[in-house]
Parts: sequence; structure tokens; C-alpha cells
Amino acid sequence: MPEIKGYHAHVYFGADTVETARTVCEEAARLFPAVTMGRMHERNVGPHPRWSCQLGFGADALDQVLPWLMLNRQGLTIFTHPDTGEHLEDHRDRAVWMGELLELDLSIFD
Repeated sequence: MPEIKGYHAHVYFGADTVETARTVCEEAARLFPAVTMGRMHERNVGPHPRWSCQLGFGADALDQVLPWLMLNRQGLTIFTHPDTGEHLEDHRDRAVWMGELLELDLSIFD
């Protein structure tokens, strides 16, 4: 069984919700020292079908960060997956969705 090294939560947004997403991401990073906030990508990046911001955090912070995101996502869709190094499986088989279920472009993992 692979080891979970950490997690990535991808907060999805559009032109009309960019400031909401920025607020959610900045607040998560402020409240949880384990959270590292990535850039606000105002374009699709990697397998992600919408603009996004990545929140990275260690495995030991999941029990704090995930419930907070559930209660504070402000209607945004959030895709969370483990980081085991098995990128296809992590994104395809081991993910947690909050909000709308979107189709990822998994072809980048071929």
C-alpha cells in the first residue's frame, strides 16, 4: 500500500468567484500553519478543468483542514487528493469532491 505524504486541495473558481476563492484560500493558510497556498491560476493547469488554487498540507493536518473546507467553501467546488506519488491513481481513484463533480483531464498522466 502506498504511503500518503500529504494532500492537495484544489479550490476551483471562475472570473466571477476569483475573490471568493482568494479569501477562502488565504483564510485556510492563515488558520492552519500546515497549509501552503499556491498561486491563483486564472487558467486551467494540469488536469484541472477550471481555474484553481492549490492548498498543500501534510497528512497529519487532514482531520483539521478537510472539515474546515467543507464548512467554509462558500459554494466553491474543491477537489482534494492524497499525494502518494501515484499521480493517476491519486487523482482518479482516491479523491474527495466537495461541490460539483467535474471531469479531470487525466491524459496528462499517460
